[in-house]
Amino acid sequence: MTVRRSVLAMLSLLLSMAAMAQSAPADTLRLSREQCISIALQDNPTIRVADLEVKRVDYSKKEVIANLFPSIDFSGAYQRTIELQTMSLNMGGQSNKIKMGTDNMWNFGFSAAMPIVNAALWKSINISDTQILSTLEAARASRLDMVNNVNQAYYSLLLAIASRDVIRQNYEIAKINADVYKKQFEQGTASEYDVLRSQVQVTNVEPELLQADIAVRQCQLQLKVLMGIDSTVEVMPDVTLKQMQSDMFGYTAALNRSLANNTSLRSLDIQTDMARQNVTLKKFAWIPTLAVTYNINWNALSNGNALKNQEFNPYSNVGVAIQVPIFSGGSKYYGVKQAQIQLKELEFQRENLVNSLNMQVDLALDNINKQVKQISASEEGMRQAAKAYEIMQKSFEIGAATYLNLRDSELANTSAQLAYLQSIYNYLVSTSELDKLLGKDQAYSTISTR
Repeated sequence: MTVRRSVLAMLSLLLSMAAMAQSAPADTLRLSREQCISIALQDNPTIRVADLEVKRVDYSKKEVIANLFPSIDFSGAYQRTIELQTMSLNMGGQSNKIKMGTDNMWNFGFSAAMPIVNAALWKSINISDTQILSTLEAARASRLDMVNNVNQAYYSLLLAIASRDVIRQNYEIAKINADVYKKQFEQGTASEYDVLRSQVQVTNVEPELLQADIAVRQCQLQLKVLMGIDSTVEVMPDVTLKQMQSDMFGYTAALNRSLANNTSLRSLDIQTDMARQNVTLKKFAWIPTLAVTYNINWNALSNGNALKNQEFNPYSNVGVAIQVPIFSGGSKYYGVKQAQIQLKELEFQRENLVNSLNMQVDLALDNINKQVKQISASEEGMRQAAKAYEIMQKSFEIGAATYLNLRDSELANTSAQLAYLQSIYNYLVSTSELDKLLGKDQAYSTISTR
């Protein structure tokens, strides 16, 4: 019985601790947009993969450079003769057969070679440098994408929180109106129909509020995935969407629309440079190569036991090897032509890309300017809707307006607030997209420094 009581007491304690752990609030991190981006650039697996790719290409270059150093190899061989070679000699009209060779033959040694003249190898080192630049630009593009994704996730979270607050405010107003009708019905100044209609309105807003909560959690999860942090940690922004409005204007006035930092254009320029070097590499295939070689070997020949009485004799040599390409069926010539055509294609692609990027920048700036006007119009519409609702609320209180009129003004006020918040969100997302298009390395600080 004592053991049973002890077990029951332990189980009760564990259940109490589990219940307290479940009821305890999760850790909440209030982070700025810049902090979210900094964490994402440090911990996101995509960025880590891009950094590792840079290291891989650097090792690839070192592998090419290693071909300039001497290569040293060791080789060894043992051969056991089963049947000796026979040589027939015709001497004085008689055929004599002589066995030649030994039972055992050992041979081992070292060989070394080092290129002296190899133009294609030298050019391959330059191409490796260009490949490193290409990988670095790819890593930079990954960072720009990450900055833009975190920006949009952060703005989406701000919009979801602000929209939830508006819907919750509408829900609270609907509850107040339902309580007012219920009290009036109890006093005999309102009909049962009015009570039911107000309660139905509360019920209709509840799914919207639930959906708003789900949207906030989804945006939080998306932001946490990009940041690479644990899903149990609660992440909240340290500003509101309305507070972002005061820092975001003047963007187009201070904008440098140069495409010099556009990652697509820079990547294409690096590819063009690599293709130009590839043409030179193909031409270097006609240049002779020169290498120096050195060999030192030991061999032993014996009969009987292969492990006894072996006498190894060394021999060595040094030499120079030259290889002059003369004819290869035209493969080198057509290889050069192919590389030249590829270079020309990249030049045409660059021209087309520049035109396309300029058009995208023009459209983005035009869209941003329109959204600035939309924010001003939405803000004015929100003020007018709030004033209209206030007037309708007072009219309803004195009986000069019906509940239907009041409800229409509530819906108009809610729609105006949501439209205003959406216009701010659209502006912020558009500036983030344009920052990415222009390839700003510090895109995450452009809003706060405007």
